[in-house]
Amino acid sequence: MQLVDWSPRERPEIAELDGQYVRLERLSLTKHARDLFETCATSSEIERAKFLRVENGHTFDGFSNWIQTCESNQQDEFYAVVDKSTEKAVGMQAFLRIDEANGSVEIGWVHWSAHMARSPKSTEAFFLMASYVFDQLGYRRFEWKCDSLNLPSCRAAERFGMQFEGVFRNHMVRYGANRDTAWFSLIDREWPATKRAFAAWFDPENFDKNGRQKVKLTELINQERDRT
Repeated sequence: MQLVDWSPRERPEIAELDGQYVRLERLSLTKHARDLFETCATSSEIERAKFLRVENGHTFDGFSNWIQTCESNQQDEFYAVVDKSTEKAVGMQAFLRIDEANGSVEIGWVHWSAHMARSPKSTEAFFLMASYVFDQLGYRRFEWKCDSLNLPSCRAAERFGMQFEGVFRNHMVRYGANRDTAWFSLIDREWPATKRAFAAWFDPENFDKNGRQKVKLTELINQERDRT
């Protein structure tokens, strides 16, 4: 398919992205390290994030060294997820594999702590990045990849309407073990219907008085895509 008037896109470099429930802020050692250590480096959280192992992350010094490495990274863009109700950092994520020439970028290093679980916060953290790269930068492809054994991550990608593309076998050696990598993507022509589904899901009318969703996001995405 011939592309009309295609040109390389800008690099995703923003100080923050603001939502209703969360705000994404450029990761900062001085601003976020303590909050993230307290929410993402507990023993239970380390077990939840066993596929995102941080060397010596069980100590504040070790975890801070990793945060400092991410902050100074010139290749990727790391962000803290700040809960707007508490102003505490409760998760992290990053733009990886940034390819301005081809309009492709990955959301990776996703660690959404238990403080974000079973709430709209993690959904909005994903949506803010997706909306930014598609609506503001005009990217063509938004990627998600994970260890094929990381079933919660695979389920999250599918819930967000990302297409499973397959598994790269023997893709990496991580922590002394083989990693087969599952790949997912969302592309520009899928985004308008997906965005409408997110808007419908976030509508307060979609939640009961206890904050439980009435219609699942995957159902809304399928409905919107069927209309196109």
